[in-house]
Amino acid sequence: MQKIKMIDISKKLPTERTARASGKILLKESTINDIKKGKLIKGDVLTTAKIAGILASKKVDELVPLTHPLNITYCDLEFEIEKSAVRVTSLVKTNGSTGPDIEALTSVTIALLTIYDMVKSVDREAEITDICLLEKTGGKTGDFRRGVVKS
Repeated sequence: MQKIKMIDISKKLPTERTARASGKILLKESTINDIKKGKLIKGDVLTTAKIAGILASKKVDELVPLTHPLNITYCDLEFEIEKSAVRVTSLVKTNGSTGPDIEALTSVTIALLTIYDMVKSVDREAEITDICLLEKTGGKTGDFRRGVVKS
């Protein structure tokens, strides 16, 4: 049997830390138009998804085993409507001993799941894709930016 453990962060100094994550949901053009015009039966898709994403960022320690509860000091989500997709980007900030990368990823994922739930009656082909951490700042290991190699 494998042993599991929560990482001890008691000796780590609190620092300002940020994380940005993104993902997208592929949709029919007609669904995109319905979102833009507010014509979906469940209501305002992007506002609902934004609230869901922010709430999710504050619940990660209840959802993902062995994560630490974080004092989230800021969370915001942005939505970019494309021809056949909605891209969601989340920015999460904290001042603590561990970074909010899982919180940013969870925020994006739950926002995308919320969009999926709200459009599934008109778009059964909806597909969630490309969820990833874009960047992380602060902490002992330093900054991370997707696609940038440290020298």
